[in-house]
Amino acid sequence: MSRRSGILEFAVLGLLRESPMHGYELRKRLNTSLGVFRAFSYGTLYPCLKTLVANGWLIEEPGSTSEATATLTGRRAKIVYRLTAEGKEHFEQLLSQTGPDAYEDETFAARFAFFGQTSRDVRMRVLEGRRSRLEERLEKMRASLARTRERLDDYTLELQRHGMESVEREVRWLNELIESERAGRDLRGSAPGGAAQQDRTSGATGGLPRSGDDPRPDTPDDTAT
Repeated sequence: MSRRSGILEFAVLGLLRESPMHGYELRKRLNTSLGVFRAFSYGTLYPCLKTLVANGWLIEEPGSTSEATATLTGRRAKIVYRLTAEGKEHFEQLLSQTGPDAYEDETFAARFAFFGQTSRDVRMRVLEGRRSRLEERLEKMRASLARTRERLDDYTLELQRHGMESVEREVRWLNELIESERAGRDLRGSAPGGAAQQDRTSGATGGLPRSGDDPRPDTPDDTAT
């Protein structure tokens, strides 16, 4: 399984832990609440759902479309996906992981989005791991800039400075989060995934979750295949 597919499966399990959904609703939640998934299409989501069903982590149930309506429209009822007990257990195992896969650029935003379902000690380890990784990156960026700055033109130099400032902002943000966690405070009362903190993160995270309406219209196709 690719890392990107693993992130999607993690997010789908997390959203379905909150409540059962059909495919269109799931994709909308992935796009609007978890902005890191905006690029995912139905062609990516439905194979993921089928895999989760085959693994026993989800079950498919008929939706609420009435038989009469389905007959008139010629469409089958929407399929609703529900988390199984095994799926919940698997998601909780994923939530407890604190290794590099939890705080790399490709995965940190998705993990952060579900911090409201994550224990405090795990949140701390993920945040500290992310901060440590960024501090290492920042040190390398500074060393590289010191070696090459005399050979760089003004625009390349400005681009490198911008990248360093982005990482520095995220480190400061992580410091604040870690301090809050240590003081016994959390963000459970804020928007999902800490959306209020969105503008204070760097682009390196892939975009932290932001709630809101999906600006792009979708054409749902949630019938069984």
